Amino acid sequence: MRLFLSLLGIAIFGFGFSVVQAQSDAAPQISIGNGAKNWITTEGVRRADGTLTFSEVQIDGNGWLVIHPFENGAPNGDKYVASTYLKDGTNSDVSIKVHKGLQTGEMFIVMLHRDVNENQVLDFVFVDEQNVMDTAVFEGSTMIGHAIPAP
Repeated sequence: MRLFLSLLGIAIFGFGFSVVQAQSDAAPQISIGNGAKNWITTEGVRRADGTLTFSEVQIDGNGWLVIHPFENGAPNGDKYVASTYLKDGTNSDVSIKVHKGLQTGEMFIVMLHRDVNENQVLDFVFVDEQNVMDTAVFEGSTMIGHAIPAP
């Protein structure tokens, strides 16, 4: 997760929103965005103080909407600044309180994580060098997430 988000930060500013994982020439191309079964509607995100509201979030299985900060121009996957639990299916008007100062225009990553053990607790504990227990949601090589500025 750390390597992926570091590479994602470089790619966002240097090459757009498509990321190539730099492990080998044959490494799969990973992108961020929405999928057919999982998505985050980022158009029209509303803000009231430190709380952001997304009009619709779809997740295939129970999980989390998580916000990771940008630090020094790149996403920092070692920490998160907000999370809210999502039930399987379509969730409307999803509010998420950001636990740090949030400046208008400040970049962040909003993404989905699966509640792997179904305990309704975000298990943000690294199980290896890149992955936390409640794993990022992927559809194929697309990580369900977006880099967006705070409204």
